[in-house]
Amino acid sequence: MTERLLVRALRGGENTKIVTLNGKKITKMPSTLDKLPGLKTLDLQNNQIPKVCPEISTLTQLIVLNLGNNLLEEIPEEMKYLTSLKKLHLFGNKICKFASEACDGLQNLILLNLNNNQLTWIPQEVSRLKSLVYLSINHNQLASIPKELCFLKNLSELQLNYNQLICIPEEIKFLKKLQKLLLVRNNIEVLPEGLCDLIKLRILDIAGNFIQTFPSGFQNLKLKEFYCEGNPLFLKQPVNAVQQEDAWSLQEITSRFIMNELAGKNPFIMHVIEQHPQVRNIISQGRKCAICGKCFLTIWLECVEFIPPPKNWKISRNLQLVPLRILICSYKCFNQRGPNLFGIAQA
Repeated sequence: MTERLLVRALRGGENTKIVTLNGKKITKMPSTLDKLPGLKTLDLQNNQIPKVCPEISTLTQLIVLNLGNNLLEEIPEEMKYLTSLKKLHLFGNKICKFASEACDGLQNLILLNLNNNQLTWIPQEVSRLKSLVYLSINHNQLASIPKELCFLKNLSELQLNYNQLICIPEEIKFLKKLQKLLLVRNNIEVLPEGLCDLIKLRILDIAGNFIQTFPSGFQNLKLKEFYCEGNPLFLKQPVNAVQQEDAWSLQEITSRFIMNELAGKNPFIMHVIEQHPQVRNIISQGRKCAICGKCFLTIWLECVEFIPPPKNWKISRNLQLVPLRILICSYKCFNQRGPNLFGIAQA
């Protein structure tokens, strides 16, 4: 059957525009492709092809190439000759190598699907894919993405689900046309400040990471869908508190000292406190900061301000309040750890 289909395609010569050999158990790309210079679509998905043949370089009019679900181990340099290519599907292979030269000629590429491969890195030359609108690299082994990827000014959708990403480069702010960003199940701890500059972003999914807080300005994003379940977000709203005064009262200073010493099980303080029931009654009213864990009695500057999300957000059911602003909990904490106590800019 496969041979008959190829013979029929070859008879058409330059007039053959589409070749579909989907699921034919092919173990090698047809070397006769060089006899089909007018080919527009080549579909070879669901086969057992381990390597791209050199003859593919002759398909300069090819617009769609589907090699999904094969046995490819690399994106070869020969891809650079496909100067008319707009859609490239390479999902479901064993690709672990991405030849940087492959990007040189793909100036018209709009869609690149690399899902379910074994990529651990993306070459810096990916920035040469100037026309790219949709990029999907789900289910790979990426530990980072190059900042050059953020220079793809036409990128509208970026999917990086199920990788090993630790962080996202600050340069993401240059993706001015980005509307959809998916980062599910990575190892991300902090979102970059530049994320807040993505004025066209409408869908953001960061579920299953290690994010605790959001960068300053996050509340200004005009998201329509936002998913963040599975992150260790601060969901507990702190006790209502008054603003920090210029100077604490002597009672406040003493109470904080005693409560902190009791928390550390200072034997002397524990013994003395038993003899002073009035002091015990006062410090029994003390509370702990939900963020820094320090004790306070009457004066406390909030660490986190919880702001309900806009009504038009589609948001995870288990997230009721989103912490958007980080403040320093006390003058003492400020002096000891500095204004970037939680690793983000103070609001």
